Amino acid sequence: MQASRIAPRRVAARLTAAAAVAGTAVLALSAPAFAHVSVQPEGTAAKGGYAVVDFKVPNERDNASTTRIEVSLPADHPIASVMPQPVPGWKAVVTKSKLDKPLTMHGEKIDEAVSKVTWTADGKGIEPGYFQKFPLSLGALPENTDELVFKAIQTYDNKEVVRWIEVPQEGQDEPENPAPVLELSAATDDHHGTAAAKDAAATEEKTEKTAAADDSGSNTDTTARVLGVVGIVVGIAGVAYGVLAGRRRTTA
Repeated sequence: MQASRIAPRRVAARLTAAAAVAGTAVLALSAPAFAHVSVQPEGTAAKGGYAVVDFKVPNERDNASTTRIEVSLPADHPIASVMPQPVPGWKAVVTKSKLDKPLTMHGEKIDEAVSKVTWTADGKGIEPGYFQKFPLSLGALPENTDELVFKAIQTYDNKEVVRWIEVPQEGQDEPENPAPVLELSAATDDHHGTAAAKDAAATEEKTEKTAAADDSGSNTDTTARVLGVVGIVVGIAGVAYGVLAGRRRTTA
């Protein structure tokens, strides 16, 4: 009787231990899925509108810091306006490329667009146990797709490079190094997106127009000065001619 009572206890203990081991294994296998580079909008990212999106970069290593992150924008859906927000301790470099097919933005033709944004740490970078967000203002977002894929390359200070470039496929398991994917919501009536993105785009457009106006104003000012000098010379010549004519009449 005593042996029969002990046996179930041993079985239960073994099952509990097995469940604990299995649970730990599941956590260990699922942990990397939460640690990859991702992208999320601040608010909404509507088709045809503007949005501010954050690229979240976690440090996956215990003995190295992330010192460089490179994000490539989708070439099949180019975005005319791309502006990085300053991140303390990081320097952003924007790379543009020529477009095979020009875009139209605010009634103007644009033959180049941002193809890549690279952030490089000025100091320690992203240390073990931390993550960093890198905001970008994007617009206008394409209207002929439901998502945008951004391929990212993460570099550590020990020269290790992790390429987050694998495109997730519907109906398949998530790849080991998935690329960040931005889901686009339905287009809105005003196509403005977030206020921050709209303001950033408006500032960029205003800066370009101000530069063009300054160039035009400078040219106009130069022309006015030239005409003024010519007018003075002509006036002096007229006065001299009048004086000479008067002397001739007096002599006669």
